[in-house]
Amino acid sequence: MPTQLDHLVIAARDLKQGVAYVEEQLGVTLPAGGEHPRMGTHNHLMRLGDNLFLEVIAVNPSLPPPEQPRWFGLDDPLVRASINVRPSLLTWVVNCDDIERLLAQAALPFGRREAVSRGELNWYFGIPEDGRLLAGGMLPYLMQWQVETHPAQRMADLDCRLHQLHIHHPYPLWLISILESIGASDLVQIHPLFTNHVPFLAAEIDTPSGRRVLRSPGAMLPGQ
Repeated sequence: MPTQLDHLVIAARDLKQGVAYVEEQLGVTLPAGGEHPRMGTHNHLMRLGDNLFLEVIAVNPSLPPPEQPRWFGLDDPLVRASINVRPSLLTWVVNCDDIERLLAQAALPFGRREAVSRGELNWYFGIPEDGRLLAGGMLPYLMQWQVETHPAQRMADLDCRLHQLHIHHPYPLWLISILESIGASDLVQIHPLFTNHVPFLAAEIDTPSGRRVLRSPGAMLPGQ
């Protein structure tokens, strides 16, 4: 099975703030998800396709702090400072059928395989030892589901679909080469930026109210 886009990650100061942000941006009511005891986080989820979904994630204050840094850079002071101001599209995740092979062939370290669960769902996830965002969120995390049917197919269908994920980066050829090493270069559209600009993600999502765009913190919009 080729590498596939699995889900987009929206991070927030707390889950209530993150859910409110996505509901305001997309005009839908976001279904609940669950807890990740090993990572000290919890989430809400929304289907974006047959094998694709949107995740809103935040630190769960009801769970004890994990023994290792949380995934997605959620313990990083800079990430915390950013999402304390406003929830945002933080990073993306791809799946495959052999995460060990993909981690071994990747042109950069994408972390080590770890077993993760949420309720009855189980999967392997590539997690850096320090929990950092990969290339500031521009490179995806790698995962491998341990289920027969993709979980997105059991999520409520709110008639939202991902149209396209874009990455704007000052070093597009470097980014493409890394993505090619994990078979993910054709999953996104990459756009060049001036070298002094901060890279950012932009996800175009078709909703019942029309096309909407969710962006990462680096995006500079008119009037901001």
